[in-house]
Amino acid sequence: MLKGFKDFITRGNVVDLAVGVIVGAAFSGIVNALNEKFLSPLIAGIFGQPNFDAIGQFTVRGAVVQPGAIATAVLNFLIVAASLYFFVVLPLNKMAEARKKNEEEAPEAPVKTDEAVLLEEIRDLLKKQ
Repeated sequence: MLKGFKDFITRGNVVDLAVGVIVGAAFSGIVNALNEKFLSPLIAGIFGQPNFDAIGQFTVRGAVVQPGAIATAVLNFLIVAASLYFFVVLPLNKMAEARKKNEEEAPEAPVKTDEAVLLEEIRDLLKKQ
């Protein structure tokens, strides 16, 4: 029973997932700071307010309905997604392409088959004679 649990925990998928979740949680602070401290104030400077919560706001029997909050949530999602893409995914993809290109440029040594090795041995023996 413990061996099965150990196999499950040490399986690559579980460890990779755990690392991904932890790194993602830590990285969310960076993305949130980018959104809240840089992009939202920039939007507020251009358009006069950082969100659309007050747009279309109305009251029904004392309850405040804010359809603009949905637009703000969608905009925040798009800002976070664009930030991740342009500041993380795109640069990492470029680095991976450059690394792959460097690896492809290095010529690989030809693979010697048993037949090639045997022919080289025969050649070397004939040179000695």
